[in-house]
Amino acid sequence: MPLITRRTFLGSGAAGALSVGGLGGYAMGVEPGLMLDVTPYEPKLPKWPAGLALRIAVLADIHACEPWMSASRIRDICLATNALKPDLTVLLGDFTGGHNMVSGPVMPDDWGEALSVLRAPLGVHAVLGNHDWWHGPLPRMKGDEAESVRKALKAAHVNVMENDAVRLSKDGRSFWLVGLADQMAYRIKRGHFRGLHDLDAAMRQVSDDSPAILLAHEPFIFDRVPDRIALTLCGHTHGGQVQIPFMASPAARRVRADWIYGHVVDNNRHMIVSAGLGTSIFPVRFMRPPEIVDIKLGSPALV
Repeated sequence: MPLITRRTFLGSGAAGALSVGGLGGYAMGVEPGLMLDVTPYEPKLPKWPAGLALRIAVLADIHACEPWMSASRIRDICLATNALKPDLTVLLGDFTGGHNMVSGPVMPDDWGEALSVLRAPLGVHAVLGNHDWWHGPLPRMKGDEAESVRKALKAAHVNVMENDAVRLSKDGRSFWLVGLADQMAYRIKRGHFRGLHDLDAAMRQVSDDSPAILLAHEPFIFDRVPDRIALTLCGHTHGGQVQIPFMASPAARRVRADWIYGHVVDNNRHMIVSAGLGTSIFPVRFMRPPEIVDIKLGSPALV
């Protein structure tokens, strides 16, 4: 399935041909199922040493399902990610489908095999999302407390992090990657959840003063992130998924409006929230296409 960037689509003149009725087809077919942006960031982080150059590729909220996020499309996205030549690739949860308006599920073995093509010198690391806990490959399918998701990721040689920290090294300089368990793992009642996240336990594994990056599916944790963390990476919000001018994003009901998408700076702490790849609740995206996030930190050491 071809991958089309927003710039290519708009430049083709196809956008101008859309009628009001055609916008629905675009939002349900073209943007979620065909488009793919690469969104670059080069944040200047006060807690990151300038000489530690690191390139991170971020994939979030795959929500595997037919026809929008098939195994073949996931594989193509992974190959596009590899082409960026990241030092490190991170996956920010919600691998399972997010709604039932599908032509069929994509089973964990299938999306896991697609993810297995990811390559990065410092490895591929993942946290889990709420949908991975709440149900099976689709919302109508029984879940197993994310065990099938873990199994598929491990078979793809992805390091699954749940309140864990790992020390990595680039060009002889070390840094920490901290991965948080999901903050909405159990639905207690409508609008109320119990998470399995334990930021304190994860941070206790950080045993030296090397800089640290935090992976968390939901951005809710950001106001509790210690200054010790140089950068927090999150998904979950889909960047709002639907962006209509002069209207608040539906995601703003549960997340601060300024935490829904992009590079967030709050009290000198930095977070990047990805728009992700798939969809939940409804299979639509409008003015927020699927994206690979491409982050460059630091700068190469001078020779």
